[in-house]
Amino acid sequence: MKTGNTLDADEIWNVAWTYISSVVDTLHESFLVLNKDLKVISANRTFYIFFQVTKEETEGKKVYELGNRQWDIPKLKVLLEDILPNNTFFEGFKVEHKFSKIGLKIITLNARRIYTSANKQEIILLAMNDVTKEIQLEEQLREYVNKLHIEVARKTAALEERVNELEMMNKQMVGRELKMIELKNEIEKLKKSH
Repeated sequence: MKTGNTLDADEIWNVAWTYISSVVDTLHESFLVLNKDLKVISANRTFYIFFQVTKEETEGKKVYELGNRQWDIPKLKVLLEDILPNNTFFEGFKVEHKFSKIGLKIITLNARRIYTSANKQEIILLAMNDVTKEIQLEEQLREYVNKLHIEVARKTAALEERVNELEMMNKQMVGRELKMIELKNEIEKLKKSH
């Protein structure tokens, strides 16, 4: 009920909800807004586009029931049902899943619980960041570095072998040169004695 310039709890919630949904809808990350029972209140456009789903397939369903139950993950349940209610947020939870429409993806999840003390309306913001390309690039870089180490080791071994061959040849040449000097000295001695 509105008295003077004060807003009642429903009006406060409506203003807050308008603000939250406007902000969430402009973000590049996929976002779900869940109620305290972990049912989807709404999702942003990025979520619908990225996961190739509709509002009808998403809104009003528990997060674990979405798609082919790809979010029905025991560790995520622990985070959403046990840790989040006590800590108000979690960050960096990694999910790797083969989604039916978009294939294998690696997604980090961040969640934050928001509520107003006036009306106890609780919502959970669940942000999803696709890190598949970054992880794949890291793996490719790791593979490249490993191949590079192997190639450097191979070339180093070949170089060491060549250096050893050259050292042997050098020793042989020094030995021959010493023999030539000895022979030359012998020839000089022979010439002087005749």
